[in-house]
Amino acid sequence: MKLKFVALLTALVLLLSACNLNIPSGDGSTSENTSAESTVIGGESATGTESDDTDTDTDTDVGTAVGSDTGGDSQTDSDADTDGNKDAETVDGGTASTDSDTASDDSTATDTDSDVTTSDCEHSDDDDNGLCDLCRIDVTVTLDLYVINDLHGKVLSSGSQPGIAGLTAYLQSAMSADDAALLLASGDMWQGSSESNLTKGMLINDWLGALDCVSMTLGNHEFDWGTEYIASNAEQSEFPFLAINVYDSTTDSRVEYCEASIVVEVDGLQVGIIGAIGDCYSSISAEYSSGVYFKTGSQLTQLVREESERLRAAGVDYVVYSIHDGYGSSSGTVGSLSGNAIRSYYDIALSRDGCVDIVFEAHTHQNYVMKDTYGVYHVQGGGDNKGISHAEVDVNIANGNSKVNTAEYVQNGKYSTPATHSLVDALLEKYADIISAGDAVLGKNSSYRSYDYINNLVARLYYENGMELWGDEYDIVLGGGLIAARSPYSLAAGDVTYSDLYSLMPFDNDLVLGKISGYYLKRNFFESTNDKYHIYYEQYGAEVYKNIDSNKMYYIITDTYSSTYYYNHITEVARLEGGIYARDLLAEYVRDGGLA
Repeated sequence: MKLKFVALLTALVLLLSACNLNIPSGDGSTSENTSAESTVIGGESATGTESDDTDTDTDTDVGTAVGSDTGGDSQTDSDADTDGNKDAETVDGGTASTDSDTASDDSTATDTDSDVTTSDCEHSDDDDNGLCDLCRIDVTVTLDLYVINDLHGKVLSSGSQPGIAGLTAYLQSAMSADDAALLLASGDMWQGSSESNLTKGMLINDWLGALDCVSMTLGNHEFDWGTEYIASNAEQSEFPFLAINVYDSTTDSRVEYCEASIVVEVDGLQVGIIGAIGDCYSSISAEYSSGVYFKTGSQLTQLVREESERLRAAGVDYVVYSIHDGYGSSSGTVGSLSGNAIRSYYDIALSRDGCVDIVFEAHTHQNYVMKDTYGVYHVQGGGDNKGISHAEVDVNIANGNSKVNTAEYVQNGKYSTPATHSLVDALLEKYADIISAGDAVLGKNSSYRSYDYINNLVARLYYENGMELWGDEYDIVLGGGLIAARSPYSLAAGDVTYSDLYSLMPFDNDLVLGKISGYYLKRNFFESTNDKYHIYYEQYGAEVYKNIDSNKMYYIITDTYSSTYYYNHITEVARLEGGIYARDLLAEYVRDGGLA
């Protein structure tokens, strides 16, 4: 009976300590548990307070609110001395190291270690029930992740395509209701509209910053204006750009404007986000990616593995992998992915070895929620603001176990309203002088113009403008190349603005006179198996095609994207300088009444 009574009394004392109550000591004094929490992004934090008479340090590894109902918005760190005075410091968010200084009445400085309480408990949860085996607090944090990929600058609504006003309202509402919510982006955020392109992506960067986005992984279209704009935007952004595998060709070091990862602490949970770009060389004009190279395949796997190990060793509880690459098909249900199905961009060993806990993908503009062979979720949210990705995850900070409660593709029908938002309006006003050119009405379009109609028209305009520029000196066979209208992929009847054409043809590719052998001219242009290649030719071109000589050199009109694509084997002869691109040729055609 005596042993049972002692055990019961000991349990009661521990319970009272866990509740952070004052426990009388044998000499009548009291001891008080103190803690502090601090939200940290990309680093470590230490907080502490000192009383006038004391120099007693108590180190606490985990604050009392880790995983508890008290949340992580703010906690108070109070230091008590024996005469009843308290100093309080309020800090935001997660976990920090705390110095607690306590003085005796005779002002003698001593170093002491506090009793085991929730504040200095090295949590364990061997039975995986979500409660610490020692101090019994809740050690599970529910994390919400919202991810935008391939937005392509879709700022304003157009037809059935919503702008970012509704998405802004949706994200603000969802994230304000959740203390443990993070927003990140997985690339191709800027390129695609006059509002974003004319500001070289800064309007979108400002928007993401206002929504407290924590990181953006680089996509291939972030390179569409050259690396100097990426570096400039990175300096002005409130969040880091991630690309663990983008390296400087000269120094063989990771480029300075990108980080390998970031650590964000939320509600006591340390979340590591690793960012990478896939093998997207063919999707970037060679001119704009010069000076850098991407480590892909086994090299990328090794980089991600080493970074994950570094993050885990530093105390990260959950590792998110944001990669600008992805699976090639959409799925309306949760599907399964084999290692072979995704090996072109993802090494299944990263899942097998616990290097990453969830993968957010991009680039292919598909929407899906998939699980690979080892149960790791792969999620992509479409493209062009058709939707976003969301996952709700329970993470046990004591044993490292995690469980995906929800992984979903959120369609834009859930955030199609409101049509306007004060945040978006403010950004449009900020950049009004720059983006106003997109509002100009160029002329009329008498009927609906399809995707193929627009692409073929651009090929024709390439040919006609090339003939005017260089036709007197060179025998030009055809005009065209890889020409693919972007979202909304067609042109409605009615007034045509420059912004409409910008959305269809957003890329800054110069018009080029190129020289090509008959072999590659026939294989890559006349008989291309790529349905995005569109060409236009007249009588001379038809005669050349009929009697083409594989070894003879011919002249064509194309753009810098197609002319610099290695496998086309085109030698540039001349170029139209001055920033005149496909959309500008279309604009001139509309002004001249070509679509009326």
